[in-house]
Amino acid sequence: MKKVLVISSSLRPGSNSEALADAFARGAADAGHQVEKIALRDKELGFCRGCLACQRTRRCVIADDAPAIVAKMHDADAIAFATPIYYYEMSGQLKTLLDRANPLYGSDYRFRDIYMLTAAAEDEPETPVRAVAGLTGWIDCFARARLAGTIFAGGVEAPGETAGHPALAEAYAAGRAIE
Repeated sequence: MKKVLVISSSLRPGSNSEALADAFARGAADAGHQVEKIALRDKELGFCRGCLACQRTRRCVIADDAPAIVAKMHDADAIAFATPIYYYEMSGQLKTLLDRANPLYGSDYRFRDIYMLTAAAEDEPETPVRAVAGLTGWIDCFARARLAGTIFAGGVEAPGETAGHPALAEAYAAGRAIE
């Protein structure tokens, strides 16, 4: 049994990227894994100040919700990040969280497999490329981690438009396939 953390960065309840997150989480749970989902819309996340105190203390000096989320990231075996695509990039909320995860750098983190789940109104296959590249840049700072998979739901805009979208089945299967 693995600890799987699913982080939804959409601020819209019932969003299409959150539907992907939920499908992934269901798949992982159905495979017998311990799953926790965190929605960033409910969290207070300040911007990283670049003070680098976390590199000495392994803790962020900012008192908000980020340190608790980062601690859960540290202890997870697999992490799935779900984000809407805004201007062909990941959401600002997700980028802020990744920046705030700086205390993980140099730590004895547990995660190995990282997944990216994206949704956008645009349907071209290249739509999520820059968002995936941004996450890959973060992953590259963690020698034991890898991008284990990406799932893209294109052509969806209003909440609920992923209903019946093949990406939901892909997200479920990816969650279920975690080893």
